[in-house]
Amino acid sequence: MRVKNSKKRAPTRAIEQEMWARGHELVVGVDEVGRGAWAGPLMVGAAVLPRDTRVNGVRDSKLLTEREREALFDKISTWCVSWSVGAASQDECDRLGMSAAQKLATKRAIGALSVTPDIAVTDGRWDFVSPSVAHVELVVKADRRCLSVAAASILAKVVRDRQMRALADSYPHWSFDTNKGYPCPVHKAALQGYGPSAIHRRSWVFMDNYNPWTAIKRTPPAGQTALF
Repeated sequence: MRVKNSKKRAPTRAIEQEMWARGHELVVGVDEVGRGAWAGPLMVGAAVLPRDTRVNGVRDSKLLTEREREALFDKISTWCVSWSVGAASQDECDRLGMSAAQKLATKRAIGALSVTPDIAVTDGRWDFVSPSVAHVELVVKADRRCLSVAAASILAKVVRDRQMRALADSYPHWSFDTNKGYPCPVHKAALQGYGPSAIHRRSWVFMDNYNPWTAIKRTPPAGQTALF
């Protein structure tokens, strides 16, 4: 039976407690945002939490509204022992490919922390954190189960959303203030009418389907023929 996701199911420190019991002192939760967007940067959040306090309402960022994430941001950022968000630009996503860009953003996020974590917890089955952290624990649905990963997801999402809203002033036709660079009917219509902006990822397949300008070609990274 499939268990329905619910905001009532709060992430816990059970995974962090297991890491502490193994002898790891500093556990960092890591999560990415923006991988599926057509425009703007890819960002990776990193959060190291205190052991003895928590902030109520922390959930995987995808389970929260924009208003809820914004309301939590200052609470989480001041609660963390250390936190950071690393970015890979749309140009780096195009030139390097998404996997390498995600590793680069992670390296920047870990490098910007004021502490040196000895183990990272992240969502899924792909280790994009090594070698930035010595040990990596891969946990399926970590963003919904692990408190530090959920905190990292909110920090990264809010930082990226704010940047995309700011960029919308310079690129008004694509409605980045509302879609944050992700595909939606309004975004697709704008692409068909105006073509890609300077912050669109020009290596992606949407360039073949939604770009009206024949002079602007899709430019896949070396060794790749298609992305998403």
